[in-house]
Amino acid sequence: MGFTIELADLISMLMAILCGGIIGFEREYRNKSAGFRTIILITLGSTIFTIVSRHGAGTDDRISANIITGIGFIGAGVIFKDQFSVWGLTTAAVIWTSAAIGMTTGIGYHALAFVFTIITLLILLMVTRIERLIGALKQEKMLSVTFRNPEFGQVKMLENKLLLRDIKMEQVQISKDNDMLNVIWLVSGKKEYLLTLTSILARTPEIKSFK
Repeated sequence: MGFTIELADLISMLMAILCGGIIGFEREYRNKSAGFRTIILITLGSTIFTIVSRHGAGTDDRISANIITGIGFIGAGVIFKDQFSVWGLTTAAVIWTSAAIGMTTGIGYHALAFVFTIITLLILLMVTRIERLIGALKQEKMLSVTFRNPEFGQVKMLENKLLLRDIKMEQVQISKDNDMLNVIWLVSGKKEYLLTLTSILARTPEIKSFK
């Protein structure tokens, strides 16, 4: 049984490797969980599945739909959550976008796929700088503090001390465990003020631990 390889399909796969490599290089440079090889394989795999879908007999959009579903599982695997924060959402979005670029090359829209790649790269590069600029103006973070004893007066004392440093605090949760008081705040303020937060907490004798 013979087979033929169409030049257009080879060009699509090479284009997928190029586009995936451009995005993957930026991810690898930033030491993200989905790096150079991963992004290339995601883009190339999406292209191959799209080519198979295009050449198969009596095909419909089921293969393309399953690509999106499968990529969703991969993206979910790079998202991590703890009590206060979520990591990996940008990486998951990059994986999803890379698959879309691969599907675009798979149907032969090479120029459009390359444009999408450049736009994605610019977003990753420029948004990081903008986020740093915004972060320098004002930041928010969750703060969990465990006091040595369950006296509510020390909670107010700490809030007043931090307010003097232009750090705003909003109580999110307060609980008592083993005769110790645990309070969670949403704190906000300029980055230069929040940098002093750790030293203030470490010097406060009423505090057992914080994070």
